[in-house]
Amino acid sequence: MKNILNNQTVTKFGFVLLLFVLLQIPLSMVSNLISERSSRLEEVRNEIARSSTGEQRIIGPFIMVKYTEMVNHEGKTYFTDYHKYLLPETFSLNANLESYAKHRGIYQARLYQADSNLTGTFDLKPLTEIAEEKIKSISMVVGVSDSRGLIKLRDMTLNGDNIEVKPGTGINQLVQGFHTNLAPSQLQISSQMTFDFNFILQGMESIQVSPIGKVSNVEMTSPWPHPSFTGDFLPISSKVSDKGFSAHWTSNNFSSNIGQLFDLCMMNSASCTELDRRQMGVDLIEPVDHYLKSHRAVNYSLLVITLVFASFFLLELFQARLMHPVQYGFVGLALAVFYLLLISLSEHLGFNLAYALSAVASTVLLSIYVSGILDNAKLGKLFGLCLIGLYGLLFGLLQAESYALLMGSLLCFAILSLLMLITRHVDWYKKTEVTFSLNSVVNNQVTEPKNHIDNSGA
Repeated sequence: MKNILNNQTVTKFGFVLLLFVLLQIPLSMVSNLISERSSRLEEVRNEIARSSTGEQRIIGPFIMVKYTEMVNHEGKTYFTDYHKYLLPETFSLNANLESYAKHRGIYQARLYQADSNLTGTFDLKPLTEIAEEKIKSISMVVGVSDSRGLIKLRDMTLNGDNIEVKPGTGINQLVQGFHTNLAPSQLQISSQMTFDFNFILQGMESIQVSPIGKVSNVEMTSPWPHPSFTGDFLPISSKVSDKGFSAHWTSNNFSSNIGQLFDLCMMNSASCTELDRRQMGVDLIEPVDHYLKSHRAVNYSLLVITLVFASFFLLELFQARLMHPVQYGFVGLALAVFYLLLISLSEHLGFNLAYALSAVASTVLLSIYVSGILDNAKLGKLFGLCLIGLYGLLFGLLQAESYALLMGSLLCFAILSLLMLITRHVDWYKKTEVTFSLNSVVNNQVTEPKNHIDNSGA
């Protein structure tokens, strides 16, 4: 055991392991920097949403009837206002989303303009349950999350006749949107009323639709090729390609229970949670933004540093070429700076180009440095080829979202197997004995000339 502890190879391994641990400090600082920049991006997106429009949700149209009833209580008679809501029998939304980027400094958010068409029918027969003289007002309401996004209202028709719409909804639970007032005399109770609303709605990243009808159909198209379908309902059919996407949703009152949830929400705003969840829609997302990719790249930094240090250690073992721990430290720092270059360049050039430039810069620097350490240009070039190949493998892992863990595990297993095969014939105890024999020979060669000089002097 004493020989093992005094072995130069074991001591060097301990120094390398200590450097490996110390390198986690700059890597941790880079990881924190990525998190900070990612948080800043979210802040910028929120600022853009506050100054323009945020995520949008469409709910409506629906009919709101305000009427009065005479109530007797403890011998007193007074009138109380009530509200009755009619949801459409059929509801259809067709929207085409044109997306564009809104920049603020080096950050950006994705906005869209949805060319929207709402069509459907209402059954007005429930209005016969209320005496006409009790009705104070009837209005048709469409609610949106952010009315600033209603940048253009076009053709608005009821039963084929143009109508005038007004801002706001008059409902505390759904403050923003638009409405139109209806006169009871204009309504034909015996037949269904059709509606056809056309408008352009601007929003940021996400658009959601509540399936307000007893039967609801929603269709969305966009040239944006990276949709993420969200909400309680997934599309029954969708097509995604490099040219964009199209999706079709459908639901009915049995699957959504929208009528009961809507009434509960209108009676008590605290009960709107379930209604808010009844949505179908899409997020226009970046497939994997450069901050997330940089985070994933840093997660593989342990593998890169381990492989480089292991290659140097094996080179010392088989070539008897000693390297100072300081040289290990410089190599490790160069590998850590790669990730700093990656995050800083990706904010301006995009992740793929930033990764290529950072990998080339790191490889060239380390190849020149290794050539000088070993005094061998060929070994330096070979090291550079291996390192650039390693960076290429890691880039493939970062692109493979679904198979990244599997590919990373297989890569670690393959590398460990290779190291074990290379060192399977190394006799580590014999290595200790050889080291001490060499030390003895060197000591004798150093002391013998001293003895010869002393004898001659005598």
